[in-house]
Amino acid sequence: MIDEFAKDNLHGRLRRDREALLWKLDGLSEYDVRRPLTATGTNLLGLVKHVATVEAWYFGEVFDRPSPEPLRRWQDSDGSDLWATEDETRDQIIGFYRRTWEHSDATINELPLDAPGHVPWWPEPYPNTNLFAVMVHVLSESVRHAGHADILREGLDGRTGLRAEHEKQIDEEARAAYCAKIEQAARSAAPKVDSPSSSPANG
Repeated sequence: MIDEFAKDNLHGRLRRDREALLWKLDGLSEYDVRRPLTATGTNLLGLVKHVATVEAWYFGEVFDRPSPEPLRRWQDSDGSDLWATEDETRDQIIGFYRRTWEHSDATINELPLDAPGHVPWWPEPYPNTNLFAVMVHVLSESVRHAGHADILREGLDGRTGLRAEHEKQIDEEARAAYCAKIEQAARSAAPKVDSPSSSPANG
């Protein structure tokens, strides 16, 4: 019973965060979903492509259930899963992600939590694992990148939230007041924290 409870909860969270990640593309231009938004080039459509690739590897090759999608071998990974080329459309990448869900869900539904798996790109002594550990790992990866997408989207147009049905209209005045309060607290704390007299050597 506890195994089914654990599997259902992990799987439910994974499904939720998949949808949350895709929603971060909603309403954006082709340029905005693709352009680098951090110093390391992180971009929204690239996050979707990356998480889809991760799922395809972990719920496919790891359990000897290769994904039907054409995938670069993990040995040849070169970072190309982190951004979209000019020839790749948004619909193609989203379609790849959704088809990957179907393949991943079949693996999750058909195998018990203790089903053995082998992750060849994990260092010793960790490559031999099971479905439970892989579900936790992939969920963590998905949540992490969904969080990245949250911040990137907020930086683009201020939209926030986990799901469309929970989105609230942006109150620019309230946001500005809230940020001003945090800024004032930071400025007030900085002289106290950064002053020479606060150093342990001077205490």
